[in-house]
Amino acid sequence: MSETSSAYLREDAAPRAISTSQLMGQVLFLVAVALGFCALGTVIGKDLSLGSARAFSFAGFGMLLVSSFAAERFRVGSFAMFWLFATALAIGIGLGPVIAYFATVETEALTQAFAGTAATVLGAASLGFLLSKDLARWMRPLSLIVFAACCFTIVWSLFGGAVSPWLSLAIYLLSAALIVVDFNYLRKHGTERDTIWLATGIFVSIVNIFLSLLNIFSSD
Repeated sequence: MSETSSAYLREDAAPRAISTSQLMGQVLFLVAVALGFCALGTVIGKDLSLGSARAFSFAGFGMLLVSSFAAERFRVGSFAMFWLFATALAIGIGLGPVIAYFATVETEALTQAFAGTAATVLGAASLGFLLSKDLARWMRPLSLIVFAACCFTIVWSLFGGAVSPWLSLAIYLLSAALIVVDFNYLRKHGTERDTIWLATGIFVSIVNIFLSLLNIFSSD
């Protein structure tokens, strides 16, 4: 998610081995599969106790930390791909009781959050891809902030606290901004080696956007 080495801005970086459209296709495919594992996790974890759900959420956070700051094998290659999907599954299982509650009690808020997330991601991705300005320097700070926000929002929801709609709005905007930066980076600097960590960052941003909108719409 927050792979932020100086390679972002190196002029002597190796040229990409695939076209931008191919790279985007690979990234979006990984994001879609990760979201699928996350959705599967919510089904698996829908009847979990809050204590068990918290344990899976903390495991997911730990795995995100590892993929962000550990060795390259957690960001490049088949093992890194497996790690992304396992992380998404753990986060989904942890969210199971929360999603189950909204699916039975506040279905309208859940539907609005899904629709709003789809519209936001489409708009932010398009903006990032079309912008001519290079936004790579914003990737590190935004990645760290969005990662922290992801941890905060999921843990807070599991412990039964009500997140302020204004805080949710701030997290929503920051996560959307990171998607803009990710797609801008993909177009201007991305290589095949960036596929998995870009997909991880986009996946985390989508989870953040969804949870933020879920809280905002449920607060109406």
